[in-house]
Amino acid sequence: MEQEKLSKVIEAAKLYYLLDYNQNEISQILGVSRPTVSRFLQLAKSEGIVEISIKDPTENVENLSFQLEQKFNLKKAVVSSVPQFEDHIIKNYLGEKTAEYLHEIVKDNDIIGVTWGTTLYHVAIELKQKFVRDVKVVQLKGGVSHSETNTYASEILYLFGKAFNTTPLHLPLPAIVDQVVVKQAMEADRHIGKILELGKQANIALFTNGYVNPDSLLFQLGYFTKSDLETLNGKAVGDICSRFFDKEGNICNESLNDRTLGINLEDLKQKEYSILVAGGPNKIEGIYGALKGRFANVLITDQFTAQFLLDKKE
Repeated sequence: MEQEKLSKVIEAAKLYYLLDYNQNEISQILGVSRPTVSRFLQLAKSEGIVEISIKDPTENVENLSFQLEQKFNLKKAVVSSVPQFEDHIIKNYLGEKTAEYLHEIVKDNDIIGVTWGTTLYHVAIELKQKFVRDVKVVQLKGGVSHSETNTYASEILYLFGKAFNTTPLHLPLPAIVDQVVVKQAMEADRHIGKILELGKQANIALFTNGYVNPDSLLFQLGYFTKSDLETLNGKAVGDICSRFFDKEGNICNESLNDRTLGINLEDLKQKEYSILVAGGPNKIEGIYGALKGRFANVLITDQFTAQFLLDKKE
């Protein structure tokens, strides 16, 4: 190609692809016809002056999902592409993805166990009604708090019940009590016992993991003594259903665990769908510990968290 023509081809490509000029504008700048500009742009591609690549985010998240399933032996991993690695944005996207996944899998006669918190609330508000029969929705852990902080327990149960055409069963208890005997007395009540047993029977369990930080919701509810906090700091990487575990998925404080009301982590391993919904910089260590402990067989997360989990060494 002669030098003058090559210069015009390059100039046309820069104006079109880098500066967003349209072909009419380029024809006026270069003093050539519009069809000539079109030919210049075709030449720029065929001669390798311009290379066009399309980055499909869905292709990347599908690959991340597959790798997570392989690394952590999961039944299913769902990775959502989020624009920013910020908690409030991540929760919005994960709420939508989780609601879609539940709409796919929930069927007649299922028992759905749910927890509480802002992540689960974002799931609940995204749920669409599905016409299924004889579905039960049950609360998996106590949600009565000793503070004015909202756990969203009632709202979540209401929205789940509405979506799946059922009356949800509340667990009207605190998540953690001061004495084991208090817990035992509560569990001995036949109504409470029935709800706890239904949670154990649930074939679908939906939960997130908390992180060990004074700003996290669980730590604002007034459950913990100073001694409790001291045993968790530096050892626990997160909690599921208010039960704290370390980086290998082992319970951190047996005494605290014995005072916790709701489903045991071992019971989560028996579920048909044990779904962990979590993402963001504060939750990476906790998610990793939960997956190491085999508490979840389904993970719903964002692409940044997914990559961090894949990069972590065993």
